[in-house]
Amino acid sequence: MRVLVLGGTGSIGGPVVRELIRRGHDVVALARSAASAQKVADFGAMAIAGDIATPDRWLAALPPLGGVVHVAATFAADQQATDLRLLQSLLPFLNAMQWQTRFIYTGGCWLFGATDGTVATEDSPFDPVTFLEWQVRHIRVVLAAPGIDAVIVHPAMVYEPRGGVFGRFYKDAITRPAVRIVADERVRWPLVHSKDLATLYSLALERSAPRQSYFGVAIEGMPVGRIARAFARRFATRYPDPLVMTDDEIATELGHWAQGHARDQRLSGAKAQRILGWEPEHLDPEHEIASIR
Repeated sequence: MRVLVLGGTGSIGGPVVRELIRRGHDVVALARSAASAQKVADFGAMAIAGDIATPDRWLAALPPLGGVVHVAATFAADQQATDLRLLQSLLPFLNAMQWQTRFIYTGGCWLFGATDGTVATEDSPFDPVTFLEWQVRHIRVVLAAPGIDAVIVHPAMVYEPRGGVFGRFYKDAITRPAVRIVADERVRWPLVHSKDLATLYSLALERSAPRQSYFGVAIEGMPVGRIARAFARRFATRYPDPLVMTDDEIATELGHWAQGHARDQRLSGAKAQRILGWEPEHLDPEHEIASIR
């Protein structure tokens, strides 16, 4: 299948592009610069010059597509307007094709509320952080769009041992006397490794029925204190106990979207495992942290 990946050079999109190619798909990805185009080529995909903020400039250059995976995000103040402009151009473009195109749209765990000890599923009600309220509306637009097979993937907190949501822990561990956490060390984060998440996107593309949603969750909820202490042990920080920040402090440092770091959540990835045959392989983040060289 020929697949367009939006955000194909990012921390989620890069692994998605590589996994799709590994599974035999023909991948096209947007590139905003020569450096991005080279990165796309190094993955083995075809680069199309363009930016999600200006879809009318590159839509005509696209080859026929069997699928689209949208994992692009700016995390900027204009993110809602950028995404809406993209959908308003891209969805009619796909509808005009002579076949149903699979369209995978990305939500996220922060579109759901704190779970208070229960385990949320795809049937749980939306309760987004304020900065992401618009995304719920866009999900409904995508699911109602004619002429496409829409699927929604809600990633958990995406990590690699030194990257993703662990990137800040890693940086603290090598530059500060203590690793910082938000709100309370008992706050639980649902987790998924970027490689496992890339496999889920590929399976959703290949196997899902239309109008389905899946949680990309490999570990339903790990206390952030355990994560911080694992980094403190690995890098022998001066203080083994984590330093607690408020959600306002993390928002000042990273942006208002980061207030989601304070949400205590447990989410289930059972639906994707049961229906799509997804089998996450990365289930021991503490061991991966201890193995960082």
